[in-house]
Amino acid sequence: MKKRIESVDILRGITICAMILVNTPGTWSAVYPPLLHAEWHGLTPTDLIFPFFLFIVGISIFFAYKYKNPSKNIYKKIAIRSLKLIGLGLFLNLFIPYFPFLKDFETLRFLGVLQRIGIVFFISAILYLHFNWRVLAGITVSILIIYWVLLGFISMPNGTLPTFNRAPNNWAMYIDSNILGKHMWQPDYDPEGLLSTIPSIASCLIGVLIGTLLDQLKNVKPLLLISLVFLVLGYTLNVWFPINKAIWSSSFVLATSGWATLILAGIYYLVDIKNIKFGGVFKYVGMNAITIYFLSSFISKTFYLTKVSETENIHSFLFKNMYAQSFFSTEFSSLLYAITVVVFYVLLGYILFKKKIFIKV
Repeated sequence: MKKRIESVDILRGITICAMILVNTPGTWSAVYPPLLHAEWHGLTPTDLIFPFFLFIVGISIFFAYKYKNPSKNIYKKIAIRSLKLIGLGLFLNLFIPYFPFLKDFETLRFLGVLQRIGIVFFISAILYLHFNWRVLAGITVSILIIYWVLLGFISMPNGTLPTFNRAPNNWAMYIDSNILGKHMWQPDYDPEGLLSTIPSIASCLIGVLIGTLLDQLKNVKPLLLISLVFLVLGYTLNVWFPINKAIWSSSFVLATSGWATLILAGIYYLVDIKNIKFGGVFKYVGMNAITIYFLSSFISKTFYLTKVSETENIHSFLFKNMYAQSFFSTEFSSLLYAITVVVFYVLLGYILFKKKIFIKV
């Protein structure tokens, strides 16, 4: 975009920092509840992070392709970017810091965060190139309704009624188990599974629609109204289709889109309308978001897998010797470790920004 909307970069940076914060506690045995995902149904602040990022991907799609027309060259660029994201995700799942650098293929997890971003980006970008905002809105609504009907009302192959609970007769879990088999995050389901990727496309398309609105905004009132509508719809639908990140329920899409729109409205008002210098530190991270997320995941995994003794890895050694010995509680020490990691990547983002290094994935 010729003139960047800074609030989008800031929200993207906040989201990446939040991802790193919740993914790298000092110890998983001592984490404050808001920094954990809901066990199944429900919504914690941590559950907001991934849908926020897909929402921002949608906004970015609008501004990146609003002057583009469908062509072989555009399709090629979209496909290459999607494959890069999927490839990086598979690399993280394959990687161990010892020869031969590969996990056993029989239990390799096929899906993950970056893989879902790649798939969602590809489908959403293609849809945006071919349809106007009204059709995209219709597709989004259709996805949410059809997904609800499938998971809530269509009988399983054995004739039993479906459920939204963590059980074999949950359609999302059933499809993942039968298609992916052992290639999942958990033996019975994958939070970035196949069927639940479909409603995650709706999260991204809502971002595309919000991007369309941002391009014409003169005040934040429309954003505030839309956020209220999404939140009311999401929490109302929760009565019949529980808010659930693991299966990316339709109510989850609506509620998280409502929170994303509301927070974006607040940042947009302060930064882009009132020109208040706010959140610039997050903008540095937001402009190299995927690169910083990938590096944080790669380094964190390396720290966990590299032993410094028979009982300790680099991660546990650093936490034990630099944080766990303090007079703070274990939970707070664990949080301090995570905050230190976030500060490191914020500094990295600042250095990349100052050197005008922007790595496009």
